[in-house]
Amino acid sequence: MQQAKTANHSYTEMNELVLPNDTNTFGNLMGGKLLYWMDICSAMAAQKHCNNVVVTASVDNVSFRRSVKLGEVVTIKAQVTRAFNSSLEVRMEVFAQNLPKGTMEKSNEAYYTFVALDEDGKPKAVPMLIPETEGEKALYTSALQRRELRLILSGKLKPENAEVLQDLIKLFQKGE
Repeated sequence: MQQAKTANHSYTEMNELVLPNDTNTFGNLMGGKLLYWMDICSAMAAQKHCNNVVVTASVDNVSFRRSVKLGEVVTIKAQVTRAFNSSLEVRMEVFAQNLPKGTMEKSNEAYYTFVALDEDGKPKAVPMLIPETEGEKALYTSALQRRELRLILSGKLKPENAEVLQDLIKLFQKGE
């Protein structure tokens, strides 16, 4: 097992200029193109963390708060939020920059999960993550809830066996 790493070690930032071939008939960046760029950026962050080849295991809900226009620059910021046995969760924030106007607005955010594979294509252990800042610690802790939800949605975990989510449900039922 490799030595544990900080979240900052995995930080990856990627920029892409939105060109005509990237847009739909309304001049907005196509969602599929953005998802492609997000997959690349988040995979690089995961690979930085584990120094290993990774494959995409899941993509959480991606909501588009703001369309990205032709000529704008997409900036994707990705960082590992938690490492499990052979999987890693990566959080991304996506921004649209209008360089002539000097503006930058958040477009969306998402979580992707990756699995590290060995030379035979089998899951491989990844280094644990050491969160340092308060924000990193909050993302690290809440990653357990997101993981259980992903496992439930994929049919790999029965809802009644989701320990972290059960605790959360009990809090809501108590009115806390």
